[in-house]
Amino acid sequence: MRLGMDNVVIRSAAIEDAEAILEMYSYYVEKTAITFEYDIPSLEEMKRRIEKTLLKYPYLVILKDDKIQGYAYAGPFKERAAYDWSVETTIYIAHDAVKGGLGKKLYLALEEALKEMGILNLYACIGYPIEEDEYLTRNSARFHEHLGYTTVGRFHQCGYKFNRWYDMIWMEKIIGSHD
Repeated sequence: MRLGMDNVVIRSAAIEDAEAILEMYSYYVEKTAITFEYDIPSLEEMKRRIEKTLLKYPYLVILKDDKIQGYAYAGPFKERAAYDWSVETTIYIAHDAVKGGLGKKLYLALEEALKEMGILNLYACIGYPIEEDEYLTRNSARFHEHLGYTTVGRFHQCGYKFNRWYDMIWMEKIIGSHD
């Protein structure tokens, strides 16, 4: 999939993108509670994650002026066959490129690719602060709401990072008919 507009291209990720993806993700691991991962994965681990995802699901990158500015992918919601019409979605935008419209373009492209696969339900697992702080705001939840997701569950104080507790919410978007 290629989509070009205003020096912006969305395409399928390649293993060669792992270094740029890892660099972007590292910021979120080290400086935020957006991910509850504590340690930055190795380059080999990031390559493995991309490869594994691409076996069944879309993994997209967005480039602006030929530089990767974000990535989004889908994975299994649960591993049982009965859940095959549902996926968990993930998106990361370069921290210095947020709120510029790239995330929306990228997530809508991911949604379209998932529709083409026959996926009906999208789920997003989002770190959610009890009170917003320097590590975690409610921006991700607001972003998902803006794109039509609704909150369907909240887990209280289930993630611990930076010596404090964070909640986690699940958000859902139905993109197809359950005939």
